Amino acid sequence: MVKAVFFDIDGTLVSFRTHRMPDSTVAALHRLRQRGVRTFVATGRQYPAINNLGGMPFDGYITMNGSFCFVGDYEVVRRQAVPPADIEALLGYMQRHGEFPCFFISEKEAFGNFIDDNVRRVFDQLNFPAPALLPAELARERDIYQLIAFYDPSEEERLMAVLPHCEATRWSPYFSDIVPRGSGKDKGVQAVIRHLGIGREETMAFGDGGNDASMLRYVHTGVAMGNADDAAKQAADYVTASVDEDGVWKALKHFQLIIDN
Repeated sequence: MVKAVFFDIDGTLVSFRTHRMPDSTVAALHRLRQRGVRTFVATGRQYPAINNLGGMPFDGYITMNGSFCFVGDYEVVRRQAVPPADIEALLGYMQRHGEFPCFFISEKEAFGNFIDDNVRRVFDQLNFPAPALLPAELARERDIYQLIAFYDPSEEERLMAVLPHCEATRWSPYFSDIVPRGSGKDKGVQAVIRHLGIGREETMAFGDGGNDASMLRYVHTGVAMGNADDAAKQAADYVTASVDEDGVWKALKHFQLIIDN
């Protein structure tokens, strides 16, 4: 019996085309909650940056790709910051090889060093304003839970070699989400269900990007959206329709978690 379902936001709950949840998804979430199934968000966004769920209630949030997680009324069940040594290594790397756009995400604050066309393209896709521009050196004074680093995939191996306590996941060709090593949405799911006494065999998750793959593998039933990338589809147990084709509703109906009236 499924007791908890975890949902990515962008490209899963929310359409990149309309920047909102399809009506069928809203209805599906209400049906789940009416049945007593707990629903959770699992996103790369920090909590203050979640602006597109229309006030829909959830039982908890896995944010910043598992680096900061809470349930209920902000009861924190997991937090893992980027080690200061890796922040120093990143700043040194940018001094040696030239700066690239990088955004530093703390619990409630986000800032970046500069903006280029790729940054504008991504934040336009998300329908969200780019964070404030501040000196990257200020990251030394914060607990940073995630880095959003805009660089070409061909540079990833060289950059990550100087960040030994971090790992990168990518759902866009323009940037990587860099999080503390041992983080990830799967670790967030694990922390949440342990805290709430829910079994792994009682879980399901939906996602569409490479940063969802670990979560889709970890839960009992992983569902990839029809618009998902190959990494998510390969990690999933089931591929549903796209977010714009009522994919969440159709998958929940397929697994008999909701039924038509």
